Amino acid sequence: MKEWKIAVVGATGLVGQTILSIMEERNFPVSLLIPLASERSAGTNVLFRERKIPVEPVSDEALAKADIAFFAAGGAVSKAYAEKASQSGVICIDNSSEFRMEKEVPLLVPEVNASAWQGEDLIANPNCSTIQCMLPLAALKPFGIRRIAFATYQSVSGSGLGGLQDLEAGTNKTYTLQIQNNVLPQIDVLLDNGYTKEEMKMVNETRKILDLPDTPISATAVRVPVKYGHSIVVQAELEQPFAKEAIQDALASFPGIKVMQDPDYPTPRMAEGSDTVYVGRIRKDIGLDNGVTFWVVADNVRKGAATNAVQIGEMIVEAKDD
Repeated sequence: MKEWKIAVVGATGLVGQTILSIMEERNFPVSLLIPLASERSAGTNVLFRERKIPVEPVSDEALAKADIAFFAAGGAVSKAYAEKASQSGVICIDNSSEFRMEKEVPLLVPEVNASAWQGEDLIANPNCSTIQCMLPLAALKPFGIRRIAFATYQSVSGSGLGGLQDLEAGTNKTYTLQIQNNVLPQIDVLLDNGYTKEEMKMVNETRKILDLPDTPISATAVRVPVKYGHSIVVQAELEQPFAKEAIQDALASFPGIKVMQDPDYPTPRMAEGSDTVYVGRIRKDIGLDNGVTFWVVADNVRKGAATNAVQIGEMIVEAKDD
């Protein structure tokens, strides 16, 4: 197998560090690692395959050395560098929201819509809470989906190291209010329609990934005082009556999902450190015709960000090797 020169932009951050760990775990074919970060982090080292590698400041020149670049440094950095790098032939996998809704940029969850990638050099990684919901909803697409509603319980690691520090210290440097012993029903800014930017990410990204452009979708996103692991209630109205057993079988047979049967159910502590999407509390919704409700839990830093990005990279490497 060919080996690749890999840049990780934001290599010293939470998601960037996890991308490095996952590339090691999954034996990603790296011939040269180029860790990039802000000027503030330049000169520090990252550890990869038992080697200390110096961090360079992100620049067009540094990115030009790479075959594939993982971007995990936020939208402003992606906007400044990713599109330009992709136009020069670097395959860019972007974790920010900067390009997700651009028509020509594929938004990928490899188990769900790998075929949406048609060789583009700029690929978007979806929002963390969106990713984990796409696997079970894709499993239910054969039943026909009329509408979807999400209620999320999102851990503080979704806000990076600052969120973890606020939870530990009881401060509110990252959040507008204290998150310790509290829940905050606002993630990202409020928009004119009363929804937050995070909620609308789930709505719009779900439509794009599942190719359901006209499906009614609603979301409520809540930050909770948990370190790692997002938990989400998913309610879906299907087109036809169904047997609960058929739903369970469809979910259990879908790649990447582990179904838990009552009285057991998944929790964030169970999902932490795993790349599995756990589904439990599966039931017919008694308030909705042909409705099904279930509980989805996953590690938001791994499958919700870093692992999904590395899986996209693996998919591209495999395609290029063929």
